[in-house]
Amino acid sequence: LAPALQAKLLRVLQEHVFERVGGHESIHTDARIIAATNRDLLAEAAAGRFREDLVYRLQVIQIRMPPLRERREDIPLLVQGLLTRIAARLERPIPTVTPAALARLSEDDWPGNVRELENRLSQALLQTHHALITPEMLELGGGRAGQQGPIGGDSQAALAGHASGSAGDQASVLRSLDEVAAVHIQQVLDHTQGHKGQACEILGISRPALDRKIEKYQLRVMKR
Repeated sequence: LAPALQAKLLRVLQEHVFERVGGHESIHTDARIIAATNRDLLAEAAAGRFREDLVYRLQVIQIRMPPLRERREDIPLLVQGLLTRIAARLERPIPTVTPAALARLSEDDWPGNVRELENRLSQALLQTHHALITPEMLELGGGRAGQQGPIGGDSQAALAGHASGSAGDQASVLRSLDEVAAVHIQQVLDHTQGHKGQACEILGISRPALDRKIEKYQLRVMKR
């Protein structure tokens, strides 16, 4: 929060009163505040970026949510819940995750935490018509060698060619990342029938970011 907003929030917490923008009447409130942050607020206060008195007003009861890599035992339950939600959103049957795929998910460090896990599962579900999710479907982009892609040309064949190359061919692997992204984004756009808002929700990106990728990869968007 900007310093001015911090001061206003502190007043609400201390005096239980605020005024509407442009108004002069004081309104009393008994709101319960839940605040979330990924920063050390005491360190931010020591650096002068956060009001120390506001820190103590907010830190009445603290609950630390550890990153996903520190609670790998939660991954099977999260996978089950996320797949149920994703399948309902995509109007697909709920697939079964093989033990090997579940073990693969449990090995990752998940720097993006649950959002990254949900994105990976969405990719796998979008790129399979089978009732099972296997480890191969959970690799970057979820692509499988030989799978027919939705965009023109031989983009999926190119991916398969990169994947079957030698392990030392780093340049080919790196060049294939854009192709993986293009294939996945095109599949999402096709699934949502050109609805960019739904596509952004599935991909976990903003509308401007999606527009940039559509232009960059020259993707097709159905007219609604």
